[in-house]
Amino acid sequence: MKMPSHLAREVSEAARRRGISRSALIREALEAFLRREKAAPSVSALSRAVDIVGAFSGPEDLSVNPDHMRDFGR
Repeated sequence: MKMPSHLAREVSEAARRRGISRSALIREALEAFLRREKAAPSVSALSRAVDIVGAFSGPEDLSVNPDHMRDFGR
């Protein structure tokens, strides 16, 4: 597995501290990451921002006003 040299050093140090191989440490880290990913519910942008949605006044949707999109992407 390719990784930046600073990360390779950290992995080697962590593996040495735990008394396991670098490969075993990386396997454990990947398994833990994948378990968390599987267990974590998918969260929408709206559910993350629900406390501020509607907190500001202004037009409801700027994308429908051509003036706001005139130079978009330039």
